[in-house]
Amino acid sequence: MEKNEPTLLDTVAKRINWLVERICALLLGIMVLVIWFGVVERYFLHLGITWAEEFSRYIMIWAALLAVSCGAFYREHIGLNIVKRFLPKAGASILAISLDIVSISFFLFLAWYGIGMAREGLGQFANIFGITMVVPFAAVPVSSALTAFQIFAAMFRSSEPSSAGITQTQ
Repeated sequence: MEKNEPTLLDTVAKRINWLVERICALLLGIMVLVIWFGVVERYFLHLGITWAEEFSRYIMIWAALLAVSCGAFYREHIGLNIVKRFLPKAGASILAISLDIVSISFFLFLAWYGIGMAREGLGQFANIFGITMVVPFAAVPVSSALTAFQIFAAMFRSSEPSSAGITQTQ
């Protein structure tokens, strides 16, 4: 049995997912360190640091929203799999395509709306840092656009990547 050559779209989707997975892991590692620092500082060092909770919250938001695109790459998003199992093959294909189109539409709408939200963040400031809220709010359009792209790429993929590929990516 011949193995199909990956398309350019598939290759780009795989590389973007590889990068996003590592960014999510890095963000989670940083978040754990910041939270531990906040605990140690509060109970032992008494330095009066107040930024740890807010900073870790922004990191968590970015990591969680970016991880959605990884789920879309592996087709681990909600997809009415129970309903698909009881449909004939043609019906299951129509349902899958319909769900993909609805999902892409939703995430593109969210990206468009998120751009406006991030723009409004220019006039809002973080409580502790005093920075504008553009960076935290930008998580919405960035992650939504990535997710829409990954769903689009998955629509044209000939075979689904295995979840085991997370540890076996090249």
